[in-house]
Amino acid sequence: MHAHLDKLEEGPEKAIEAALAQNVRRIVTIATDPNDLKTVLEYADKYSPHVYCTLGIHPHEGVTYTPEVRQFIKQNATHPRVIAIGEIGLDYYYEQSPKKEQLAAFRDQLELAYELGLPIEIHTRDAEPDTVNLLKEYQGKVKGIIHCFTGTQWLADECLALGYNISISGIVTFKNAADLRKVVESIPLDRIHVETDSPFLAPVPMRGRQNIPSYVVHTAQFVADLKKISVEDLCLQTNKNAEKMFPKLLN
Repeated sequence: MHAHLDKLEEGPEKAIEAALAQNVRRIVTIATDPNDLKTVLEYADKYSPHVYCTLGIHPHEGVTYTPEVRQFIKQNATHPRVIAIGEIGLDYYYEQSPKKEQLAAFRDQLELAYELGLPIEIHTRDAEPDTVNLLKEYQGKVKGIIHCFTGTQWLADECLALGYNISISGIVTFKNAADLRKVVESIPLDRIHVETDSPFLAPVPMRGRQNIPSYVVHTAQFVADLKKISVEDLCLQTNKNAEKMFPKLLN
């Protein structure tokens, strides 16, 4: 379950305790820039067995993706608690890094995931054609999930056809998310995930608060209702999906 434990105002301990109280047993804390690569590794070790991590550079930080950063990721991705390369991708909405640098960083991290045999966690916003085109270059070579999906039905269909799964955050509970809810209804149960993206995007009824991993129960209940199944069945299926996509979760 995708979260950013290093961004929580009160630190990770209380959030992990609250998650365990809700029977949320595994949290994946996500790297986004060179400054948090070591931190997520430390958290994965310190809070084992409940915390895992990813290593990667977010598109906002594309300009920071240097050969030295690549080497650090490559050397440490063999750590048993590093389950994926991420959060990587493209974001043309904010364009905090120029498109050229974003594309270069995304392509090279796709190549790195291929070299290492690891899945990826993808961020994409207002960059659907370029995202799909790059993923097509690695079709059959790299697998992963589209994290915090907010895209179109076209993007969902294209990514599913390429073998990617789709992860749904608390955004699906927002009043203005009718189009996203339609997409969620179309996603096969064996290809769907739920997440918090903590500390961001707290779901209804927790909107306005700092999001914590335990709030994923609200998103899960909402998605289960959309899929017309029990939340227990949804959780069983999403656990299976996660373990299949990220085998190192079984370590």
